[in-house]
Amino acid sequence: MKKYDIFGIGAALVDTEIVVTDDFLAKHGVGKGLMTLVDEDRQDYLIKALREETTHVKKACGGSACNSIVAASSFGADTFYAGKVASDQDGGFFVKDLNAAGVTFHRIKPKQGITGKCLVMVTPDAERTLNTFLGASLELTHDEVEKEELAASQWLYMEGYLVTDDERTKVAQEAMGFARKNGVKTAISLSDPFVVQVFAKNMSKVIGSGVDLLFCNQDEALSYTNSNNLEDAIESLKSIAKTFVITQGENGATAFDGAQIASVPGISTEAVDTNGAGDMFAGAFLYAITSGQNYEWALGFANAAAARVVSQFGPRIASIEYDRIKAQFNI
Repeated sequence: MKKYDIFGIGAALVDTEIVVTDDFLAKHGVGKGLMTLVDEDRQDYLIKALREETTHVKKACGGSACNSIVAASSFGADTFYAGKVASDQDGGFFVKDLNAAGVTFHRIKPKQGITGKCLVMVTPDAERTLNTFLGASLELTHDEVEKEELAASQWLYMEGYLVTDDERTKVAQEAMGFARKNGVKTAISLSDPFVVQVFAKNMSKVIGSGVDLLFCNQDEALSYTNSNNLEDAIESLKSIAKTFVITQGENGATAFDGAQIASVPGISTEAVDTNGAGDMFAGAFLYAITSGQNYEWALGFANAAAARVVSQFGPRIASIEYDRIKAQFNI
């Protein structure tokens, strides 16, 4: 019996989410709908500019894999998270917020520095735009990936954002290798079209001989496999992942369980904020399969969870919402 259902690795960021206008993005030269890595000065500039905005703001522990692990934990999975924070106020907030969600964090004492932060800017059309200062999370090492806890997990799950620099790519490669040698199943998300396009070589290093489960959206699938249509992308993904899931936004999602393809249609919902939809989907899917459900069932469950998070502001849903989704699926 494993101690943890899922061991996550990713950037440890404090997310600040705020509603902005398209004019704000244009005025300050922010690429809409993209994840852009920025330095501290650029982020400070944007924070000062955002202070003039008076719309709703949410703050939470974040980062893509973190959001997925929090979702899985909130549904009932036993989870562990490996990321790097600094010994500043934001670092303390991150750990406290993560623990409050029922997630165990590594025991490595943080050092001086600046905890990473992500500005999540949501426009009225529900599109999310990310500007990320990685801060201390850029210095993630193998020390934060506690091997004893990883070996005691059913699954290793990591975000594709880790491959945006060579040092963290090495950490991710090492974790993947350790997991395989210790009977831990491996899963990764491609995370973002930008990551797939610019850091494809590093992504391939981490995937190596193949992963047990790969998460991506349709754009990422097409880009990573150099395909012109979804059917060709699915065939190409079969050579690098034993199983995979492709989310398709309002068109639902498709999964390959190693033998068969299953699909679910999109769920009609009024989109308020698309931030965190893919993260919620991955977390809900991992919760479902670690609970013994098959891929087709997990696909419907994760699709419903993602639709729920899109219908409200922020990448989290209230505790009662997790219970309602489980009740909807007779859990």
